[in-house]
Amino acid sequence: MSTESFLVQATVYLAAAVIAVPLAKRFGFGSVLGYLLAGVLIGPFGLELVGAEGQDVMHFAEFGVVMMLFIIGLELEPALLWRLRGPILGLGGLQVGISTALFTAAAIAFGLAWQPALAVGMTLALSSTAIVLQTLAEKGLLRTAAGQSAFSVLLFQDMAVIPMLAIIPLLATGGPGHGGEGGAEAGHAAVTWIAGLPPALQTAVVLGAVAAIVVGGRFLMRPFFRAVAKARMREIFTAAALLLVIATALLMTRVGLSPALGTFLAGVVLADSEYRHELEADIEPFKGLLLGLFFIAVGASIDFALIAGQPWTILGLTGGIMAVKLAVLGGLARGFGMSLDNGLLVAFALPQVGEFAFVLFSFANQEGVLGTEITSPLVAAVALSMAITPLLLMLNERVLQPRFGTRQEEEREADIIDDERSPVLIVGFGAFGATIGRLLKANGVATTVLDRDSDRVDLLRRLGLEVYYGDATRHDLLHTAGADEARLLVVALDSPETTLEVVKLARKHFPHLRIVARAFDWGDAQELELAGVDAVYRESLDAALRAGADALHALGFRAYQAHRSAQKFLRHDEAAVRELAQHRDEDRDTYIGFARRRIQWLEELLLSDLEQPDADRDRGWDPETLREEARAGRPARSDPTD
Repeated sequence: MSTESFLVQATVYLAAAVIAVPLAKRFGFGSVLGYLLAGVLIGPFGLELVGAEGQDVMHFAEFGVVMMLFIIGLELEPALLWRLRGPILGLGGLQVGISTALFTAAAIAFGLAWQPALAVGMTLALSSTAIVLQTLAEKGLLRTAAGQSAFSVLLFQDMAVIPMLAIIPLLATGGPGHGGEGGAEAGHAAVTWIAGLPPALQTAVVLGAVAAIVVGGRFLMRPFFRAVAKARMREIFTAAALLLVIATALLMTRVGLSPALGTFLAGVVLADSEYRHELEADIEPFKGLLLGLFFIAVGASIDFALIAGQPWTILGLTGGIMAVKLAVLGGLARGFGMSLDNGLLVAFALPQVGEFAFVLFSFANQEGVLGTEITSPLVAAVALSMAITPLLLMLNERVLQPRFGTRQEEEREADIIDDERSPVLIVGFGAFGATIGRLLKANGVATTVLDRDSDRVDLLRRLGLEVYYGDATRHDLLHTAGADEARLLVVALDSPETTLEVVKLARKHFPHLRIVARAFDWGDAQELELAGVDAVYRESLDAALRAGADALHALGFRAYQAHRSAQKFLRHDEAAVRELAQHRDEDRDTYIGFARRRIQWLEELLLSDLEQPDADRDRGWDPETLREEARAGRPARSDPTD
């Protein structure tokens, strides 16, 4: 490829990503679907801006999967990985085994001999590590129970690729290499160091490579990165991080193992290293770009001409494959005791066929196990299943979870609340509500606490705290909890919408209650002010003002000046929220103009306060600053701008 051609291709791919992904995110589709649509748009069956080189781009971009597994390994401590051994071997092993058996049986039923049928079954049992992990990470679900289960299945599948590559040549009816020339991926086994070695020696070499990664990561990498860090050159540390990933991937490839699996192991070994976060930060941009390039290449590789020529065959294959895997995953999720929410997420995240299918089908074709008349429609179905996955996850998130996913929570009845009545009723007992409750309890004030998170309720009860499960948007439950006799209602929920609903309900049915509520920003605060809340507390405001006051003090302001400025800012900012709430229904320009005038007035007020000479009378309560200045031998400052 010439320099000009390379630049043209780079421009096309980057422009497609920059345009399509923000649009997809804006409409709530997620970045993966955006990349896939970008690939379809610029591909041979769209604007034809890229052509046959898309397959070569995909092979290069698959290295993004390798980097992603390295970063995931960095975030998993060995102890956590050990705790996941059950899902990895149990859930992952059963998924691969059952799916392989079902797809093999189906292929035999359609007339294939058992050898090619087994190759098809093994390949279709795999799922896409890149699409699933990227999508779950975007949605913040990777560390949930469902996310960990999905990751366990994917990790086992990556391990299963190794024996699959070894089995496929044995299935060739004409002997290994019968298919003639193959691509780079087809020669996977031929370029390894262990090719031709006795089985016992092959095993020893593979185990030696794994041991080298573990021992090197634990004992050699830390001094290596320490020496690199002493150079104090960010680009050299980035180069060292890339060297580690690429060298590990190369070593794994040479001994016949999955490079993604090898880099994942290297990441796990370095998970407790002091350089963990630096490594993650350096690799992340490369991982993101290469994964995006991979998804674009997948979109561009969808053969719409083949789909148009055999629409019912391709769509039937795609639908059948995904339906079988949905059923298998859903059944296993229930069998392993997952909740309905988690089971639905796992089933709808993993029904596609993975990127390793491109490698295995090509390898099977090269070895004479499968012909192109079989692999061509299957490859089209694989790409189509990958493209459909983000839509399936949206269906689960927006349709199934709201209707069925919360059934377990809804089936749990509200707890029976004791007859005793407390002066304070707290709704929501996360970090914000728990701090309030502990402070009140430490001062002898009894509270009744309601929370709708059943797991949190069970945990807090084990910690010895009196917390009741219940939905505070129900009038009867607030009545049972003692809202009629309580003096104060504290609403400390994580959801602004639910907070507003509880406030309106309480104000309507229990007007005597004084209500204080948590808000997240100005918009929430104004909504709550209009709803009749007596006191609104933005959760980050006090901490931000403390930090601002400390910053002023560090810059030379006296402690009393910094403290008084922060307190004055707080009073006027809260007043501004109340006043601006009255202008929310006016046109946007009027609202913004009022807000700008209020901000300018507050700044002028604080600056004029610094110029008042009689402010020095407040110094009497600031002996600490005076002592510090006396010890430092510097004159007192009343104005840091002097």
